[in-house]
Amino acid sequence: MIVGIGVDVVDIARFERALTRTPTLKDRLFAQSEQVKDGALLPLRSLAGRFAAKEALIKALGDSAGVSWHDMGVVSDGHGNPSFALAESTQAIATAKGINAIHLSMSHDAGVAIAYVVAES
Repeated sequence: MIVGIGVDVVDIARFERALTRTPTLKDRLFAQSEQVKDGALLPLRSLAGRFAAKEALIKALGDSAGVSWHDMGVVSDGHGNPSFALAESTQAIATAKGINAIHLSMSHDAGVAIAYVVAES
């Protein structure tokens, strides 16, 4: 059963301006492990997608109470499929809402990044 759905779209140019204006923002939004893949920094479009994923997760959970940016890491498996690595506190919130599976899809094209999250029980 679907418990929550969240979607978010990020204008990549606007996201870049925000990161340029506030240099500490990237580290506030993302753990170091989320900013790097195979020893190289992720491109801006990928970070924008990860930000959209986190926003979409908050929407799927119903609100942001008790959730922080570093408590919902976006990770990829060996095939590049994205998912969340939830900290214990965020996992407890999901569990309390009856959520036992979270599905994530992300994409970017034409200057925008989008993420879609489905939370199910």
